[in-house]
This record gives sequence, C-alpha cells and structure tokens, in this order.
Amino acid sequence: MERTHSTRVMDEQDIRRALTRIAHEIVEKNRGAEHLALVGIRTKGAPLAVRLADLIQRFEGVAVPVGELDVAAHRDDDRRAETDCSDIRFEVAGRVIILVDEVFYTGRTVRAALDALIQRGRPAAVQLAVLVDRGHRELPIRPDYVGKNLPTARREYVRVKLRELSGEDSVWIEKPPAERGGNIEV
Repeated sequence: MERTHSTRVMDEQDIRRALTRIAHEIVEKNRGAEHLALVGIRTKGAPLAVRLADLIQRFEGVAVPVGELDVAAHRDDDRRAETDCSDIRFEVAGRVIILVDEVFYTGRTVRAALDALIQRGRPAAVQLAVLVDRGHRELPIRPDYVGKNLPTARREYVRVKLRELSGEDSVWIEKPPAERGGNIEV
C-alpha cells in the first residue's frame, strides 16, 4: 500500500517563535490588549488562542479572555453538525476579536467562523491570526497575522500537531504518492 510522503516544515521552536511574533504584532496593531478577546476555531485554533493569550498576558500584564468557536453548523460544504460546542464566556459585542486557527486554506472555515461569531454579538472589529497560510483562497479573506506562509499544491495536505492534542508541536506537508515520482513507501 502506498503512503504519503511527509516533510516537517516547522518544529517546536519554530512554532514558539511564530506565536511570540504574532502575539507582539497583535498588541502593536491594537495599541495594547485592553479591548481584545481571542477566539480559537475548534479544534486546533483553540489551544493556539490560549497560548497567544498567555504570551500577551506575559508581555502586557493584561488577561485577555479566550473562547472556542465551533463552526461546523455554519459551514457551506458540510452541514452535518446539529449541536454547537462553542465555549465563549464573555461579551463579544464591542470587543476586538482575534479569530485564531492553525491553517488558512480557502477561507471557508473563516467565513463560517464569522457567521457563528456575529450570532453572538457585534464585535468592534474582527482580525484573523493563523499559524500557517498555505494559499489557495476561494473567498476574499486574508489573515492579519501569519506565523508562516507556506505555498503548497492543492493536492498536498498541511498537518499541524499541537502538544495539547497530540503530545508534540510540529507542522508537516504531506504529499500524495503520485506527486513523488511514483515511489512506493511501505
């Protein structure tokens, strides 16, 4: 059986540095952290949002509220979800909300997140932070903060592993067997 070929493109230190830079950029762009809230898109955006909030608190001494947003019911390509597993325990209205996700691809997940977020109130502004931007936009949505721009082919897959979910921090590009010149790995 053929397997995909994986190449690690970010390790634990790369991810730590990228998140530290993003946290500084968020604070700088918003001239502080007093009116911010971070909302991680479920599943992998949530632990990244917590990490960013911890970094911002360390730099600024301000505890930034963190929530988790389940966008499954708002997706235009898969409407199987019947329950909303979001966990947002603060008022969205009037805040600058930083949506956080691990990989930005077509923009459809972010569009769904905007729909889900707006149902909870009208934020003062919404900004987007992603660990990896792999390109291939289908909607006019662009991240405000990017850990790493990673040009990919559409057939490739970007796999993010986070210590909170899989015990390690790393980012991998996985290529289908056909794109490796026909080599078979077992």
